[in-house]
Amino acid sequence: MKEICICPRLAKAMDLLGKRWTTLILYQLLEGPQRFNEIESSLPISGRLLSERLKELEKEGIVEREVFSEVPIRVEYSLTEKGRALEGAIREVENWSKKWINK
Repeated sequence: MKEICICPRLAKAMDLLGKRWTTLILYQLLEGPQRFNEIESSLPISGRLLSERLKELEKEGIVEREVFSEVPIRVEYSLTEKGRALEGAIREVENWSKKWINK
């Protein structure tokens, strides 16, 4: 039997981006910085799961969380340079889906 060698970086990227809602969260953030409630209202996702995914993306350096010292406190999420670098891949998947996926 032939042993298959998978690039560990590709495997990690697929594990991260393949988690449910992750790529759609990134797609939403391609529009620019957004508050938690804006992201939550744009996707059919629970607040708990959205919070978990945002924390994972922040830990990976793909999303940044900015806290504004206002009353009430305002928090915005945006893509980092690393996150914006995914735009080409996300747009290609979007184009592919428009061509090959039926609604």
